[in-house]
Amino acid sequence: MSQAPADLRRGVVLDLRTIDRADLNLGPLQQALPHWSRYPHTSPAETAGRIRGAEVAVTNKVVLERALLRQAEALRLICIAATGTNNVDLDAARELGIAVTNVAGYSTPAVVQHLFAMILTLVTRLDHYRAAVGRGDWTRSEMFCLLDYPITELAGKTLGIVGYGALGRGVSRAAEGFGMRVLLAQRPGGAATPGRLPLRELLPQADILSLHCPLTAATRNLIGSAELRAMQPHALLLNTARGGIVDEAALADALRTGAIAGAGIDVLAEEPPRPDSPLLAADIPNLILTPHSAWGSRESRQRLVHQVAENIRAFYRGESRNRVA
Repeated sequence: MSQAPADLRRGVVLDLRTIDRADLNLGPLQQALPHWSRYPHTSPAETAGRIRGAEVAVTNKVVLERALLRQAEALRLICIAATGTNNVDLDAARELGIAVTNVAGYSTPAVVQHLFAMILTLVTRLDHYRAAVGRGDWTRSEMFCLLDYPITELAGKTLGIVGYGALGRGVSRAAEGFGMRVLLAQRPGGAATPGRLPLRELLPQADILSLHCPLTAATRNLIGSAELRAMQPHALLLNTARGGIVDEAALADALRTGAIAGAGIDVLAEEPPRPDSPLLAADIPNLILTPHSAWGSRESRQRLVHQVAENIRAFYRGESRNRVA
């Protein structure tokens, strides 16, 4: 595929509303190419028409599969506006000579903050105490305080981390600040690494297990019934990575039966979820479920825009930056 002259290069943003809530500076992206088409959402039926004629396509979650890529004869670069790459057929892109980039590290502060907000809510029983105050339990109390729900300190507890990229390292630093001991799992499906434990050895030792690995064939349903049974009854599970890493029905059962003490989940296997999604059931105790919002601070999304723009500029300079295909 030949590139268009610089002044004719055209880009398309397929799902801008997943990134920008009218609160970002899109100037860096606008300056990276002379011509842009920007769409808040793109349905599967609209994708082929919208990428036709574009040299650069920016997608957060719009799926770009082989059949679509074969039709996009002008396409030279796909910029995934996320770290995960499972919405683009990377093998097809390589075969067709289409470069693919992602963004990394942009959301670390936001995700670490969100993760510990969930952990602290669970260990301090914050929701339980807020509900107790709302019911009037405090005003009826014979004592100056309520201590009806056991509070646990993080200091001295063990945090197990699965996935030790930028997010895993950020979580590890924060955990050490709370006085926690950190254990690292071996890369799922990878070779043994000094200083890291096989997951089956890590699970019984972890007071809290936090997932930060990508969704791959090796990590799909990585945490299922057997893994949840291997955890301690007081343990917590946190997933701010990808929904398919956890068997959601198994987690719902584990929380109902007390196999583990609680969970904080920001991602589901299907998003948005159907009303009958296993973790949306009303009878699951000690579950904090948030709508894939851990990454979404304004600062995080602005860094994402800058990274995508720089990926585009690097591509046209002949440089390989954040290339995944």
